[in-house]
Amino acid sequence: MRLRDSLRVLIAAVVCLAAPAARAQFNYDVPYVPTPYVVVEEMLRLARVGPDDFVIDLGSGDGRILIAAARKFGARGIGVDLDPDRIEESVYNAELQGVSDRVTFQQQDLFKFDIGRATVVTMYLLPSVNMKLRARLLSDLKPGTRIVSHDFDLEDWQPDGKSTVRKNVFLWIVPAKAGGRWRTTVELPAGERTYDIEIRQKFQEIDGLARYDKKVAGLWNPRLSGDRINFVIVDDGGFLDSNLYFDGKVGADTIEGVITRGIGKDQTTIPWRAARIATAN
Repeated sequence: MRLRDSLRVLIAAVVCLAAPAARAQFNYDVPYVPTPYVVVEEMLRLARVGPDDFVIDLGSGDGRILIAAARKFGARGIGVDLDPDRIEESVYNAELQGVSDRVTFQQQDLFKFDIGRATVVTMYLLPSVNMKLRARLLSDLKPGTRIVSHDFDLEDWQPDGKSTVRKNVFLWIVPAKAGGRWRTTVELPAGERTYDIEIRQKFQEIDGLARYDKKVAGLWNPRLSGDRINFVIVDDGGFLDSNLYFDGKVGADTIEGVITRGIGKDQTTIPWRAARIATAN
């Protein structure tokens, strides 16, 4: 018997012992359709996968996405699939490609699998399955985690990026929970000023307003990417350096960062820290 055949038999025996009668036990939500290799490459490129990433592939099939992430980008990760035949095939393929020390494959229900470790989630699932997973993707993944999907989107959660290489590839960056009311006191040249900032949020899309000194100002150019938030508050006092450019990192109940004001040689930065005083409805 050739070495390759011996390895296949050994892997098959291990998987069968670990999951007896699994073939008769499970019904699959998603049929097995492999992602073309050109699309695999584009998924990993769009997600900016690198050696520091931990990739979780939901519905991992024959393991090709995770194996490519490990072999070409140096990432680590776990593939999850219900089909024991696909797990067997994935383990064999990882051995063949020399990345079995960087990737593992588990026969589990992807709706119950702990995804919290991921820095990147990859998936090629049906639209209905994507929507069943959406709430968990938002709640269980850390802000800044990248999600990349082959062919199917997440409905009204608009993607942060999209590419088409034979098929559509969608990218989302999990947003921090920035919605609600925040209060910050800032030391400006004219003295301290307190801003009550109200942020409205739908996924990564935000807008809002700021109240200060009995005035109300809109938030200009608001942007939320992962846990990074940026917006501009304009003080309508008519001065050249009246624009305040806020940049911060959103935590559970605080935002911390710097404010830039002025232009050219007159540009200065001011630290700011906001505390959450009310959560979004």
